[in-house]
Amino acid sequence: MADIIKLNSISPKANAILEGYNIVEASENPIAVLVRSYVMHDWAMPSSVIAVSRAGAGVNNIPCADYAKKGIVVFNTPGANANAVKELVLTAMLLAARNIYPAITWAQALTGDDVKKQVEKGKAQFNGTEILGKTLGILGLGAIGRKVAASANALGMNVIGYDPYLSDAAKKEIPFVGLFDNMDAIYEKADFITIHMPLTPELKGFMNADSFAKMKDGVIIINAARGELVNNADIKVAIENGKVRCYVVDFPDSDCLNCKNIVPTPHLGASTEEAEDNCAVMAAEELKEYLEKGNVINSVNFPNLKVEMTKKYRATVISEDKGAQLVEGAVENAKAGIRYSILDSDDKIDIETLKKLDGVIAVREIR
Repeated sequence: MADIIKLNSISPKANAILEGYNIVEASENPIAVLVRSYVMHDWAMPSSVIAVSRAGAGVNNIPCADYAKKGIVVFNTPGANANAVKELVLTAMLLAARNIYPAITWAQALTGDDVKKQVEKGKAQFNGTEILGKTLGILGLGAIGRKVAASANALGMNVIGYDPYLSDAAKKEIPFVGLFDNMDAIYEKADFITIHMPLTPELKGFMNADSFAKMKDGVIIINAARGELVNNADIKVAIENGKVRCYVVDFPDSDCLNCKNIVPTPHLGASTEEAEDNCAVMAAEELKEYLEKGNVINSVNFPNLKVEMTKKYRATVISEDKGAQLVEGAVENAKAGIRYSILDSDDKIDIETLKKLDGVIAVREIR
């Protein structure tokens, strides 16, 4: 049985799907890796590994581009934890709107025999606002953003959003969302803003002093995506001058701790039993499909390609994308400089000939 290394604790539900493999914490020659948050950039990748499956959506902890060049496919699990993150975002909105975090901190510090009197006297300092009728701006309408939109709409909020990559099919899921083609329009209209965008070099620190200047006074910002998307120094200034009422961040660093009107949560977005099970199951299913059939589903560094196997033999070819079909008779797809080919045949396939084709990185025979 082939070994699959587990770099983090993964729900045991993955084991049932990967029956026939050894799910281990260490191995000299593993065929694949299951991971959650473990940082793999400096990890010594065994040469035997052909796939990495991340039980979660973000892949900043994985050197995806480098792995692609080595013929290692990286999967993630989009949508598997979407409901969990959505519920945290709704919680964050209510926490911030009702000043619950500072109110609890204040109440916990009360002493004496007249706590009830102190509560009644002091509660006015925590007067909040309701979310009903307010405008929620969603930056990024992927699986999580669309779920947040649906729930906010059901709670009586006016929902607007921005996502330059939103498909027509996704738009049909959220007909109640007012869509804009720039973030400035969101900034101008929103009472609440929630971020659901990936951390890329272009987006690092995109929410900064210029962004805050365009927002309504007293806006509430929720960041359950990545901390680095928001400039911490600038948001502290925005909080101090009243432009931002509260900032809830699920990826805090030292700059976000013990700061007025910043509510840090310790990366709780996907930390539910259900989300961990969902992510583990999806990650395991993707691995199994690739290891046993060569199909690529939900890859972040390879072109996705799924082909039903109707013939006796199958070979897969990973190569540099030269812009033209590489393997005659194969089904192929390309993405980010990588071409992936699946070749099925009733006759035994000449693997050695495939290895000699121009730009080939790896060839695998599916048995």
